[in-house]
Amino acid sequence: MAKIELTDVSVTFTAHAQKRLSFKEYLVRGLFRRSANPAVRVRALEGINLTANDGDRIGVIGHNGAGKSTLLKTLAGVYPPTRGTRVVEGKVCSLFDITLGFEHEATGWENILYRSYLQGETPASIRGKMDEIVAFAELGEFINMPVRNYSAGMLMRLAFSIATAIEPEVLLIDEVLAVGDLAFLHKAKARMRELMKTARLMVMVAHDLDTIRAMCTKCIWMNHGQIAAEGDPNWIVDSYTAAVTAASEAALSAPEQAALGAPAQPQSAAA
Repeated sequence: MAKIELTDVSVTFTAHAQKRLSFKEYLVRGLFRRSANPAVRVRALEGINLTANDGDRIGVIGHNGAGKSTLLKTLAGVYPPTRGTRVVEGKVCSLFDITLGFEHEATGWENILYRSYLQGETPASIRGKMDEIVAFAELGEFINMPVRNYSAGMLMRLAFSIATAIEPEVLLIDEVLAVGDLAFLHKAKARMRELMKTARLMVMVAHDLDTIRAMCTKCIWMNHGQIAAEGDPNWIVDSYTAAVTAASEAALSAPEQAALGAPAQPQSAAA
């Protein structure tokens, strides 16, 4: 059984105004400021409530920076909630940051093992999958070489092949992967469709609204770290599209109104 349950989940990050200060800058600025490099708290998610069970296919949409990827990484356990509770039951396959855990001085064969262990595989479970992973990646003799010799496309192909070799119960997808040439892209999309069919529960972040309509049973509209709306994919996508269109038209008309001396119309808060 697969299950997701988020209850009043918030995720807050602590960042600094500057990534790095020299010792000299720290001393000089510290003389005039209470803090030479003050911390800034950024609330990425706020008050998220989400329940999903076997059979659910959930699409997540919203503007860049709306909190979509943070939500997905919270579900995957990458980001622990600052507040609230997170419950995820079932074997999770996360299709984002798929090159995490690669050792660039190790061969392709060795990296299959390293990355598979991070996904929860055991030596016994991965043994029977390694040949299929290598065949799907189509790397030829490069599989015997250190991955530092791979092109970016070759590395992504190997990473994708490893990431999609498990049988997930909970499938988490962040956007469409760039996985090489056109022929391999067709293979990758076919593999993704199979994963979507076999997974018990899926949550997918995408800007491709047609994919959301076609693949999902429910849609969530994220806006500034909160759920603005959720429900039927067609209704949510139509509402989101209308809000974005209205905001774009208002932004385009603002300079014209300013040139004529007319006050600009306020943008829609929902956008």
